[in-house]
Amino acid sequence: MDVINSLEDLKIFRKESLAKLKMKKTAGYVQVFIGMGSCGIAVGAREIMKAVLDYVEKNQVENVSVTQTGCIGLCGQEPILQVVRGGSERISYGKVSPEIAKNIMKSHVVEGNIFKDNVIQL
Repeated sequence: MDVINSLEDLKIFRKESLAKLKMKKTAGYVQVFIGMGSCGIAVGAREIMKAVLDYVEKNQVENVSVTQTGCIGLCGQEPILQVVRGGSERISYGKVSPEIAKNIMKSHVVEGNIFKDNVIQL
């Protein structure tokens, strides 16, 4: 919905938003965030995004949302990839290469096992 012009539009928007929020907290739904601040882009975040999207397409991964985000605030750990599985805590991975991104996708996103090698301890 692009524009809310009436109370009915607002009700529809609210219903759609609550449905999306519920889906994000559902077991099996995974959100993947890739830090695309200038420091992330400078060290390869675009390649990480491409590797993740390629993995999702080639392996027909369902119930996953891949989103770019701004600066995460840990410039020394860039490129950063974060995973949230079904409303669980956000796991941040640092110094991610395209190959590591594929390993994270397979291990954490698909199989549900945290890829411990690149976890950032916050």
